[in-house]
Amino acid sequence: MARRLPLSDWPNSNWPPAPQPDPFCGLCGRETPRLTEHHLIPRSQGRRRGVKIAELPTVLLCPACHSLLHKTFSNAELAGDFSSVGALLGQPDVRKFVAWIRRQPASKGVRVR
Repeated sequence: MARRLPLSDWPNSNWPPAPQPDPFCGLCGRETPRLTEHHLIPRSQGRRRGVKIAELPTVLLCPACHSLLHKTFSNAELAGDFSSVGALLGQPDVRKFVAWIRRQPASKGVRVR
């Protein structure tokens, strides 16, 4: 007995492909091959406020910047005082790190302590 091929969906309804987000970090501005999504208001804090996780503001960050934020600030601090990129860049420690990381190649593995 012959196999039946699935019905074709040609021309594909997903054409043209959805635009990809810019491959630039929202904090340092470096073009990196991998970005992670940072919730400006942490998910745990947003749920306490009754906000759906899908509605929380996010920004794409390189792994080095993302690690710095979570090692430097608690979730309560991120939700309260540092819930925007501008507020994060207003912090002297973050500004100092961003000035340094901008000079590093995106391929360099950075370990944040």
